[in-house]
Amino acid sequence: MIQVTHGHEFPRLGSPPMMAPFRDVQYVFLDRDGVVNRKASEGNYIAHWNEMEILPAAEAAIAALNRSGRKIIVVSNQRGIALGLYTGHDVEALHRQLQNHLALHGAHIDAFYYCPHDEGECDCRKPGTGMFLQAFRDFPEASPANSIVIGDSLSDIEAAAALSMRSIFIQGDPLTQKQGAARAAELARFTADSLAAAVQQYLV
Repeated sequence: MIQVTHGHEFPRLGSPPMMAPFRDVQYVFLDRDGVVNRKASEGNYIAHWNEMEILPAAEAAIAALNRSGRKIIVVSNQRGIALGLYTGHDVEALHRQLQNHLALHGAHIDAFYYCPHDEGECDCRKPGTGMFLQAFRDFPEASPANSIVIGDSLSDIEAAAALSMRSIFIQGDPLTQKQGAARAAELARFTADSLAAAVQQYLV
């Protein structure tokens, strides 16, 4: 089962002019770990707020997307739940604290979706598309045509490709990149060093 937590709305600020190549994008799907916050080392998981390290300028990037009038949706594999390392309640509590943190920077996430399953147990764990399809049901105006995926792993970019969605691959820290980074960079429409760079270069 896909778990979803919706964010609260903040007043929209004035929208800056949208630049090519993604001026038609209205829904931005973000991976969480490695895009919004620093990814844990391989084999480790982020379960609680005190383990979260927000990446540089991520708050400002999300705020800029908010000001542009776009919806921001987080889609995150949370295999640690299946491994018994933390619970869905822990993930939801962390997301509430993330929202509170973003609010201090005039930013917010519109919805969080996470997959609590292990590999091979479902169709929602990326590169499966279940979380995206649920979001399209919950946001009827969203579609692959007016959405983009920003992720830091091959599974993010493969999920986008399966739905014919455009994507930006975040190359991030080479020390924490998963296998498949080179293939992800080839498959993605564009690459960037960080969420902040992706937003500045391609979305606002």
